[in-house]
Amino acid sequence: MSSSLFTLTLIFAALLVIHIVYKIIARLQPDKDYSGIGNKIKTWWGMLVIFCLATLFNPIVSLISLMVLAFFALKEYFSMIRSTRKADRRLFLWAYLAIPVQFYWIYIGWYGMFIVFIPLYVFLVLPLPRLINKGTVGFLRSVSSTQWGLMLMVFGLSHLAYFPFATPEYGSKLVLFLVVLTQLNDVVHYLVSLYLGKRKVVPTANPFLTWEGFACALVITTAASYFIHPYLTPFDWQFGIFIGVLISLAGFFGSLTVSVLKRDLLIGDDNKFDALKKSYLSRVDSLTYTSPVMFHVVRYFFDFM
Repeated sequence: MSSSLFTLTLIFAALLVIHIVYKIIARLQPDKDYSGIGNKIKTWWGMLVIFCLATLFNPIVSLISLMVLAFFALKEYFSMIRSTRKADRRLFLWAYLAIPVQFYWIYIGWYGMFIVFIPLYVFLVLPLPRLINKGTVGFLRSVSSTQWGLMLMVFGLSHLAYFPFATPEYGSKLVLFLVVLTQLNDVVHYLVSLYLGKRKVVPTANPFLTWEGFACALVITTAASYFIHPYLTPFDWQFGIFIGVLISLAGFFGSLTVSVLKRDLLIGDDNKFDALKKSYLSRVDSLTYTSPVMFHVVRYFFDFM
């Protein structure tokens, strides 16, 4: 408990310093767009509260908090889908009902059902409310877009909640390790792209994703993983470097996928696209990829999972 409290105190102090520096730089350089970093910092504070509750009190509190986060992320994803009919909204209701069920499998520790519930059973059952007396027009679009949202916003993020239940000894620290590296990777990518980025990855979807940002984020995230893994994980230094590279790559593909997805859904609706930059979805886009990737890699290589 003392080591966990010490680690959380250090993270709180570091986050406070980062927040102050962000405020100062944003005032000194009003011509630069630092909104992306501001949104990430807000996410850090919220995540820190969740981890404090999970580490110092009860993992069930973090489970409920992450379930609420998944709900709002899915809700904002559905808000991007245009021209929804009554039949589609009924489908969304069924998707929302899948959230507490998915997190219930985590609560009882049933890994087998947790891992197949949304990819298999929800995939098979989800079309039924859309099929019965609803016609065939728009069937594939509505069902596939709903399943995509469940896979990213619920299935992907739910892995964050499973860590403390899969390994009570290391779970909260592993989640902290994962989120710190994921958010660091995002911020470094954003800053380098803002100041030095020349070659954009997907200029039509996200101007802040550049190859220069990707390269710098990969190096810095890997280095950070090497230095902090002894305090938050039971890994050796080789695996610390490996998982840092993996988190950076997964975070990049997560941001890239969600950026392209939002742009595709919101073509011709730039006002709504700008508003969603401050949404839950924009703050957790990388975590939808890094969470399941790290969870399954660690579970494969280590017995404590």
